[in-house]
Amino acid sequence: QENGKYGRRKQFPISLVLAPTRELALQIYDEARKFSYRSKVRPCVVYGGADIGQQIRDLERGCHLLVATPGRLVDMMERGKIGLDYCNYLVLDEADRMLDMGFEPQIRRIVEQDTMPHKGIRHPMMFSATFPKEIQILARDFLEDYIFLAVGRVGSTSENITQKVVWVEESDKRSFLLDLLSATGKDSLTLVFVETKKGADALEDFLYREGYACTSIHGDRSQRDREEALSQFRSGKCPILVATAVAARGLDISNVKHVINFDLPSDIEEYVHRIGRTGRVGNLGLATSFFNDKNGNITKDLLDILGEAKQEIPSWLESLAYEHQHKSSNRGRSKRFAGGFGARDYRQTAAGGNAGGFGGRGGRNQGGHGGARGFGGGEGGFGNFYTSDGYGGNYSHSQVDWWGN
Repeated sequence: QENGKYGRRKQFPISLVLAPTRELALQIYDEARKFSYRSKVRPCVVYGGADIGQQIRDLERGCHLLVATPGRLVDMMERGKIGLDYCNYLVLDEADRMLDMGFEPQIRRIVEQDTMPHKGIRHPMMFSATFPKEIQILARDFLEDYIFLAVGRVGSTSENITQKVVWVEESDKRSFLLDLLSATGKDSLTLVFVETKKGADALEDFLYREGYACTSIHGDRSQRDREEALSQFRSGKCPILVATAVAARGLDISNVKHVINFDLPSDIEEYVHRIGRTGRVGNLGLATSFFNDKNGNITKDLLDILGEAKQEIPSWLESLAYEHQHKSSNRGRSKRFAGGFGARDYRQTAAGGNAGGFGGRGGRNQGGHGGARGFGGGEGGFGNFYTSDGYGGNYSHSQVDWWGN
């Protein structure tokens, strides 16, 4: 469809895939290229931080399937380069993050305030390993008579990840991290998560001075630097990647043997996604989390996840959770996602299942749906704490059916 002068054509994609981070959008686009190879379907990607002129030139060659981050897509729509009039397939990857308050206005702008077919005509699909009840309720605005499909055993986490929680004071974290890195060997990829961009830079400098080949990825780095860092990590040139939440979701990197939560996140959904960077596609993985007084708000949820995945639970964590429960029982829990990490369809729990999400296991026998990319892992683990082959995690499957009976 021509829009005046030559070269100013507006593209009308048939499918739109939205992702929360630039790296994830790029990864989805690379996969789309493989699937569409030698077919008539032409995928394109638009994301912030990259040359917009190059992206516009690529779009003008035709676009059936568009992969985008919300901000750059809105920009392209306002420039008259993209129209959603014929977009019949809308996919939100990491949908709970996309519908969280940060992105929700942009999603509404794209879906409701433009020319996209309304929800009876378009086919929306939302994917995530976690889907808190509050976000499921919000998602209803974009869905009509939907199906909640869970892959995996209800409320479980992947059988292939051995989770360890260790008490480490703030002042001891760096030396403890060095011990772990020296124990895991030079060749295995290790992903170290921190909470802040400043913390990521400081930790990268520290590890570099200690002689480790490492790099970092966070929101303040230029897009070129972020892509370069990810590329060096994937290839093994820099086997240690220090990252903020920008790398927590969706990224599929082969051979990540160890995820270290140098700083634990403030909510359990983030924890679930972070440790899901290891133990992928049937491989074994190890996740180590540094815990101290600052992490009290995640104690109960962490205990539930470790228990559900049949992991070794430190006695100090159980007593902390008990204290925390008694303190908060009078006030009620103030955390926004207090109902666990959202492994079931909230409509089922509303109909009489246990509404506790992750914490209340009784709801499973009442037909509540759920299950996400979950974690867990067997008896292997650290050996004497960490040995060179201490990635552990055996495959002893208990005789439990899909519903947890």
